[in-house]
Amino acid sequence: MSTVQIQQTVPDFTLPASNGKDVSLSDFRGKKVVIYFYPRDMTPGCTKESCEFRDYNGQFASLNTEVIGISPDDIASHDNFIAEYQLPFLLLSDVDQKVCNEFGVWKLRERDGQQFYGVERSTFLIDEQGVLVREWRIVQVDGHVAEVLEAVKQESMQ
Repeated sequence: MSTVQIQQTVPDFTLPASNGKDVSLSDFRGKKVVIYFYPRDMTPGCTKESCEFRDYNGQFASLNTEVIGISPDDIASHDNFIAEYQLPFLLLSDVDQKVCNEFGVWKLRERDGQQFYGVERSTFLIDEQGVLVREWRIVQVDGHVAEVLEAVKQESMQ
């Protein structure tokens, strides 16, 4: 069960990041934050989504918005992913799925008749005060990043 709720402050968390430091959500107060949870580095859908966030990163930055990716992969995997695709934003490692569980994205899934736990691709928009203002669950990659950018633009006009 997720603990994050629309129009409520997101509980602070700290995870190891691809910059070699531990990064907390509260480090970004004063900026909007787009957090996208994705299943695995280097997989086709996750690569496409991450590259689209990369391609739009300048537009997010111009709107005082940080993009952060979170998956259960370790930092070494994140480092390879960043190097391979020139990702300009932080990737956080949630190997014990603590933050994934707080956001309600660690789910029982099924593929080819096999059940397993994994990340349900989801994105969250948090405002400058740390309040969750939008969420997208069970994301389809095509067109998603443009939709998130449009939501950030709308939030910026309010």
